[in-house]
Amino acid sequence: MEGNSGGGGGGSGGSGGGGGGNDVELLCKTLQVEHKLFYFDLKENPRGRYLKISEKTSATRSTIIVPFSGISWFLDLFNYYVNSDEQDLFSKELQLDTKVFYFDIGENRRGRFLKVSEASVSRNRSTIIVPAGSSRDEGWAAFRNILVEINEASSLFILPNQQSSESSERLVGLSDDVGAGFISGHSSQPATSSELNVDRSVDSPVQDEIGNLGVSKVIRADQKKFFFDLGSNNRGHFLRISEVAGSDRSSIILPLSGLKQFHEIVGHFVEITKDRIDGMKGATVRTIDPPQR
Repeated sequence: MEGNSGGGGGGSGGSGGGGGGNDVELLCKTLQVEHKLFYFDLKENPRGRYLKISEKTSATRSTIIVPFSGISWFLDLFNYYVNSDEQDLFSKELQLDTKVFYFDIGENRRGRFLKVSEASVSRNRSTIIVPAGSSRDEGWAAFRNILVEINEASSLFILPNQQSSESSERLVGLSDDVGAGFISGHSSQPATSSELNVDRSVDSPVQDEIGNLGVSKVIRADQKKFFFDLGSNNRGHFLRISEVAGSDRSSIILPLSGLKQFHEIVGHFVEITKDRIDGMKGATVRTIDPPQR
């Protein structure tokens, strides 16, 4: 059984998460599996977006905090457990930022279950247990389906200060003074399993009022998003680069005449920092070998 939830399932803390007063609740879902209730709360605070998943029974309550960049990895792993044959299922370990999540298969008199544990330096280890369900549409599959909804819906949410038409109009006037225009609205997509730290770029039509010059792009790096919008106004062509981190937003306007030089300078810094970039660790998924008997 599934529905919307007006309140979360408790717990706090974690990377990108927490129960602070600055948190904005974006989406809530509730799932009942057998005797358990699972609450899914997608939230945002100045440090970024995160998903709080809580398990509640008549006697216990437990919560794990999933960084926003890890939602697609959770979705991939639940797809693996839903779609694979029983004999092909193994326990998995997901290393993500400063956290490690353990996915362990188990079985008791009620049936199979998946134990998902979160371990991090900032909070005690926490575990939720998801029953497999008695049919293909229950349990793990229903849990997976909610992750799909959250993953798809997360790209539609914009912070309130980004929705202010007054702010947009003020930015239009400001950019006209410096030879550029404002592109309201952006297209974004959630990270895929192969692109954890940087969202894939997406194409979207540039709005008519600013000229049909090309596409808009968006990337995610750590807890920030960067929007690249190509446009034009009565002063000429430009590239607008906007940085969004939590509730803060700032932009620079680059005339098209400086785009080649900008590209060369960025390329220079990519080249001289290549060793560091290559050494950066993203998310990793490891299969845990079963114990020897």
